[in-house]
Amino acid sequence: MRAATGFEETRIEELPVETTTEPVYGIIPLLAIAVAAVALLLLLIVRFKLHAFISLVLVSLLVGLATRIPFDELVDTLLTGFGDTLANVGLLVGLGAMIGRLLEISGGARVLADTLINRFGPRRAPLALGFASLLFGFPIFFDAAFVVLLPIVFSVARRFGGSLLLYALPTAGGFLAMHALVPPHPGPVAASELLGADVGLVLLLGLLVAVPSWYVGSYVFSKFIGPRIDVPVPVLGASSEVDQDTAGSEEAAPLPRFGTVLAVLLLPLVMIFLHTGLETLRTVGAVDSDAAWARPLLLLGETPIALLTTAIVSIVVFGRGRSRTNVERIVNGALGPVCAIILITGAGGMFGSVLQASGIGDALAETLNAAGFPLIVAAFVIATGLRVAQGSATVALTTTAGLLAPTVAAVEGLSALYLALLVLAIACGSMVLSHVNDSGFWLVGRFLGLDVSTTLKTWTVMATLVGGTGFLLVLLISAFA
Repeated sequence: MRAATGFEETRIEELPVETTTEPVYGIIPLLAIAVAAVALLLLLIVRFKLHAFISLVLVSLLVGLATRIPFDELVDTLLTGFGDTLANVGLLVGLGAMIGRLLEISGGARVLADTLINRFGPRRAPLALGFASLLFGFPIFFDAAFVVLLPIVFSVARRFGGSLLLYALPTAGGFLAMHALVPPHPGPVAASELLGADVGLVLLLGLLVAVPSWYVGSYVFSKFIGPRIDVPVPVLGASSEVDQDTAGSEEAAPLPRFGTVLAVLLLPLVMIFLHTGLETLRTVGAVDSDAAWARPLLLLGETPIALLTTAIVSIVVFGRGRSRTNVERIVNGALGPVCAIILITGAGGMFGSVLQASGIGDALAETLNAAGFPLIVAAFVIATGLRVAQGSATVALTTTAGLLAPTVAAVEGLSALYLALLVLAIACGSMVLSHVNDSGFWLVGRFLGLDVSTTLKTWTVMATLVGGTGFLLVLLISAFA
């Protein structure tokens, strides 16, 4: 079979995935079980409000029973999928959360935004806020980052005037793009693990896709919609919750300098870029694979090592002026909010493991091949459907990757570049059509003082534009993959 090297060539072919046992059923029954599993998963999460972690574990078990995986192999299949996913996801998400929390508590976010606004000037204040959100959104999750930066958005909007949407949408869009497309956020990390994509390459390509997607779908859209929908700045600040959480518990410490904040944010990126560059040079033979000087550099550029190094640097830099006990409490407090996300991504890996062992992945591969459906388009469509149905971008990313992982394993010759693009296609689908079942929809609408109708016209359209633009870029790049 030829290697899949281009958009037109990358279709599902006939190679089967090695499974623990031979599938008991044919293609049609296996696909019916897969559809029923996704429907049940959505029913449990959306209708019965059962936690996504429990829902994924339960549905994984039921799929294993329905496809008649032997009892003595079923639990091992579940635990293997869960553990293999957490081995990568837990480490990266945990370290990323620590870096983000230290940056938040130290006042680094305010320093970053204020400096960029001063340098960009009043007329480009929305652009400056957007760039700040792209930088600050690298290590910190969407909801926390939005709440932390929102008081600055309010202050800038009062200072320069105009609709609040001119300033808030570029900020929210930057956080959304980074959260969905760029590791160490849990969705792209989990999808990378499930599909066998290189996390460092996903990070590089994610940045390449995120910035223009944000610019077109968020910044340009804000300039269009802002003059048409006048949203005043709310009288009450939206950050009281954060302020109360940190006030009184944190010691007075000097604000970090802009250069320091920027250096810490860029440190893991530079280290990962170094690793990717050396790997590329090794592949083409420009660097000796056994060179003694190259091996330590390659190790330092591995994503977990890069984030560990950055976390230690953040503790030293942003913990200056605070007691060791206080810094330890800040770092420890960063882990609680990400616990549920880590468990959900692990359960998504469990779901994917069962789908692979059951033979459902083979059935899906054969069906997509018969329909002539490009894998990268299927990834976007499935992720979009799951996003619309249950709301969570992380769940959509993880579940879609779990569904497609056996199918990807059935295709020979997929390049590392194409696997990374496949992760990003899923990520783009997980952003679009955010509506009332998405917590981000209510977070943005509530803090900006928007009613449901206005939130649909602004936030929902913006999220769809960011995801849609990103997918078009992924398709364009995949034509040369």
